[in-house]
Amino acid sequence: MRSTTLPLLLDAVGDTPVVRLRNLTTAHEAELIVKLEGANPGGSLKDRPASHIIRHAERTGALRPGGTIIESSSGNFGIALAMYGASLGYRVIAVVDPKLTATNRALLQAYGAEIVVVDEQDDSGSYHKTRISLANRMHDEIAGSFRPDQCFNPLNSDAHLHSTAAELLDQAGPELSAVVCTVSTGGHLGGIARSVKRRAPHVRVIGVDVEGSTVFGGLAHAYLTPGMGLSWTPVNLDDLSLVDEVYKVTDDDAYRACRTLARTEGILAGVSTGAALTVALAAAMRTRAGRRVAVLASDRGERYLATAFNDEWLRANALTTECTVTGLRARAGRLAPHSTDPARDCANYLPELAEQLGSPTARATAEVSR
Repeated sequence: MRSTTLPLLLDAVGDTPVVRLRNLTTAHEAELIVKLEGANPGGSLKDRPASHIIRHAERTGALRPGGTIIESSSGNFGIALAMYGASLGYRVIAVVDPKLTATNRALLQAYGAEIVVVDEQDDSGSYHKTRISLANRMHDEIAGSFRPDQCFNPLNSDAHLHSTAAELLDQAGPELSAVVCTVSTGGHLGGIARSVKRRAPHVRVIGVDVEGSTVFGGLAHAYLTPGMGLSWTPVNLDDLSLVDEVYKVTDDDAYRACRTLARTEGILAGVSTGAALTVALAAAMRTRAGRRVAVLASDRGERYLATAFNDEWLRANALTTECTVTGLRARAGRLAPHSTDPARDCANYLPELAEQLGSPTARATAEVSR
């Protein structure tokens, strides 16, 4: 148990609750349980790796008092860093792209973060590589700066290995049958997969990506689901044999499910949670009663009031406004896995990419190995 008064804001991270969903499954199916990562102080699952990486940087001297944190992030990781920077006295620079939402811009600015916008797309039609490359150049140019480097830093997945997964396994109990995680930088899927296969190898680990992302291969195209996807398989997801199956969901699936979750269970969560929920519901529908399927609600839904929970915005983007249990169950029931052997047919690693983009993590690793 935590003490009544915590000395640091970082100490408030973790110990998030798990709740049972009551209205999406039937008595003949597995229970659906949700870990509410929005209960973290910054409102998202990204508080965990941000806190873990900052603490490590302070211990090793990579981040010193009054230093500058520079990161490529248009979403929750950047917001978490901005919050911690305000609390601990660090300058924070967030390298973002034109898809930065007005809400996330306002949150970054509320914490005092500086925002640098990259408007050049990379070779995949996204902005990830150009953002990362610029953040690394700025790190080289600004004395006393630190790059968390979430896409290439293994501490990202370590945070979830040691905190998120450990909590979830204890909370879910022996009835746990499957854990469903979305993927972007690979941190929580990679860390949770490692922990689950060590402690409870019978529990299935299911990865979820959005159609258009090529983390698990496939055809690349534009998509609207925030907080998911890359154009390569991230190093934090370094062992695909630990993942039992992967699914790809549509934007429509993700937006429909997060709205249904709010309307039928009273849980206001983000769009990536909707993507995970669609797959988790499919797994629960195919699993017998008495078992449990766990899913993470990655962040709070207030960040999406202008998009996912705005009917006018949905119609303008050709997305459904329908949000019923019947509709969600029908969509989940039709889902088929993208792969049931990800290690064999889903790897899209680019081992040279970290060095090409100037990753400080890759540079440090190379120096140690010499």
